Amino acid sequence: MANIFELLPEIVGEEQLYISTIIKNMDEKQAFQFANVYRARRRDPQIILLVTLVGFLGISGIQRFLTDQIGLGILYLFTGGICLIGTIIDLVNYRRIAFEYNQKQANQIAVMLKGI
Repeated sequence: MANIFELLPEIVGEEQLYISTIIKNMDEKQAFQFANVYRARRRDPQIILLVTLVGFLGISGIQRFLTDQIGLGILYLFTGGICLIGTIIDLVNYRRIAFEYNQKQANQIAVMLKGI
């Protein structure tokens, strides 16, 4: 069983628990491959926070583009973050936005590795 602290020391909290449940049945090689791909695809919550703050400067929705929510990104871009209300909500929920995206990526990677 692979150690999550050695493979991905940068993740913490709820994300760490979620990833540890995914890799608990993987051997060392699969866990190492998972960690490398996940690290490349993962979005850091701090980056989501920073690009959400950019929404107050007039370029709203970048955080939605980064998390593959293209429709919401376009909506935010053309409506000024839905008159800044959506941007404020995203500012409060930036960790959840990043966690949901990272969760989806982790599931895709796990399925991909099981198929190999």
